[in-house]
Parts: sequence; C-alpha cells; structure tokens
Amino acid sequence: MGKKSEYLNMVEANRTPPCKRSRREKNRERSLVSSSTDMEQQIWKEFPEDLFEAVIARLPIATFFRFRSVCRKWNSLLTSNSFSQHFAEVPRVHPWFYTITHEDVNSGAMYDPSMGKWHHPSIPFLPAKMIILPVASAGGLVCFLDIGHRNFYICNPLTDSFKELPPRSVRVWSRVAVGMILNGNTASSGYKIVWLGCNGDHEIYDSVQNSWTRPGIVPPSIKLPLSLNFRSQTVSIGTTLYFMRAEPDGILSYDVATGVWKQFIIPSPLHLTDHTLAEHKGQVMLVGLLSKNAATCVCIWELQKMTLLWKEVDRMPNIWCLEFYGKHVRMTCLGNRGLLMLSLRSRRMNRLITYDMSNKQWQKVPDCMLPRGRKRQWIACGTAFHPCPTAMA
Repeated sequence: MGKKSEYLNMVEANRTPPCKRSRREKNRERSLVSSSTDMEQQIWKEFPEDLFEAVIARLPIATFFRFRSVCRKWNSLLTSNSFSQHFAEVPRVHPWFYTITHEDVNSGAMYDPSMGKWHHPSIPFLPAKMIILPVASAGGLVCFLDIGHRNFYICNPLTDSFKELPPRSVRVWSRVAVGMILNGNTASSGYKIVWLGCNGDHEIYDSVQNSWTRPGIVPPSIKLPLSLNFRSQTVSIGTTLYFMRAEPDGILSYDVATGVWKQFIIPSPLHLTDHTLAEHKGQVMLVGLLSKNAATCVCIWELQKMTLLWKEVDRMPNIWCLEFYGKHVRMTCLGNRGLLMLSLRSRRMNRLITYDMSNKQWQKVPDCMLPRGRKRQWIACGTAFHPCPTAMA
C-alpha cells in the first residue's frame, strides 16, 4: 500500500501543469466547429432528393402525424408524384382500423396493429353537430355516412384531406349498404362509391366526374325487397362488391365495371347469430358467432366456389370462449380485409380481438384510452383502411 502511494505521488509530481490556451487557439477551435456545422448543412442541402424521398417513404406510418409539421418542404412531399411512387413501392402488411366510440361519436380512434397502439386524430372538417359513421374504405381513404343516411363524406385520417360529396339524385331515408373501390391501383386514379337500398335503388359516385349516376335497376330475377344484412360490411374484390342478405340467406354481388348483378343462395351454418362477410386473398369469407345452449364461440368460414357452401377453417381458442360462457354476447366486425378486428360485448364486457387470416393468429387488443385519461372507451363501429399519406379525397 505504501509503495503504491509513493508511485502515485511520483506520477503527480512529474505531471506537467495544464497550460493556458491562447486566444488564437480558442478562435481556431471555434472556426473548426463552425466549419464542420456548415459542412453538415451543406451535405444535407446537396442530399439527393430522390434518395431523401425513398428514406421518408419507409418511415413507420405513425411518424406521418408529426411529419407534416416539420417544415413546408416535408409537407409538400405528400402531393409529390415521385414520393407517391416511392410510398407505393413499400409493402404494407396490415391495415389500420378507424373506429367510433360510444363516449365520443364525433371523433375517431385509430388502431395500429403493427405497434399495438391507439391514435386519436382530430379531423376538423367533419361536421361537429352530426353523427357520422365510417362505412367503407379504399386506397387510404375512409367513406363516412351521417346517421340520417343523407350525406356522404370522404377523408384521409392521416392528413385531414376531406371532401363532402354532392347530394344524391335519389332521396333515401332508410338504411343503405355502402361499398367502395378504386379505379386503379391507388386513390390518385380516382374511386367509386356504391350505395344500395333494400328496395333495389342504387347509385354510383365517380370521384373523377364528382357526380352520382343511376346505372339502372336490379334485374327481375333478384327478388325484392333485398333484406340486406346491415350488420355485415360490404366486401370488395377487384371491381366486384359483395353484399350479405337474408331471406333467403346468401350473397348479392355487383360488378361496378360491367354493371352485372348476381345472387347466390348460400345456407348459413347452424346456430349462427351475428355474422359478417370478410375477404382474404380474393376469397369470400364469413365470420360469425356460434351460440348453442350457454356456449359461444367465434368461427371463420370460407366460401367453396363449387358447392356454394361455407366450410369452417378456424375458430377461436376454447380457453378464450370460456369467458363468454353463459353470457349474451354480441359481435361487431370492425375490419374485414385479411386482418379482422372483432368487438365482442355483453352487459359488462367489451373485448377487442384481432384475427390474422394469413397465419390464423388470434390476439387481444389493448383497451382504447383517451390521451392522459384513465377511462376506457367502448368501440361502437369502425372499418379497416390501409393508411396512405399521399391519398387525396
């Protein structure tokens, strides 16, 4: 110990005292720092625009909420054709879900399944004194219909791009089923919206023409009234829309491009209660509750094209179904494209569950909570949409 302290004292004695730097040396250091900062700014200024857009297009979708407020240049990217091409090249696996809660029907909540996180966007252009519900989507755009079934609205929830559609030529006061398709691969090519009433009345809105048209009447071979199942969302595959109907049970299809109607009589599975159509890789699917005695379970069926019968392909794990035993459970499907979101609720229960049709994976969704709040929000309705910051209403 003594030798070690002697050695340290010798080192300290031989250490040269710190010398005071001259003013010239300090100025030289400051000039080097400022020149390196200027060099970094120059590098970013000369950064290739094409490469910059390619990097931005690969950011997580949630970053686009803050993206637009960085600077005017970044905000202007959303309307750039080259940025739209870069964004379209990036594969997006899962859709998001735009939902309406019972606590606040005038604002929405969006769920990002890849991050397992809820977002609460504010869309200032939506009517504040009117209840409007999401009824369809395509290309990153969500179609809304007011609760009185009179006015349609189109909005991009990521960017607040908003448009109120012109009045329809047919005054409809009853409920209607709504479907939406794209004219091309993206919303920049335009889109079409179709509404259908139980009496067979229907119209098509074309965003390119910005007008509604009446293409004709439902053929006499299809019996009226249609008895549409309004709890089921419309499914779109290519240019064809599929509507679910009852009495008789089956599906009604309409090809928007050719104007051809078809009906398919398909008996429902036994003990089926709440159910809705879904789509997976171009196949028509069915999601529904099976209730027998006191047991309730969610099942998935695939439509067999040759026999026109529903074939069960999966069902919810039994251990999850035990939670519903003896309860009167209702089901609402909030998204029906590849990844499903199901709202299962009873008198004192509201469970949100996603089902991935690709890998047959069931997953529980975290509760929807307001920012800085502790009260859980009860989901009323919703639709799936593929977020796209470049889609314009």
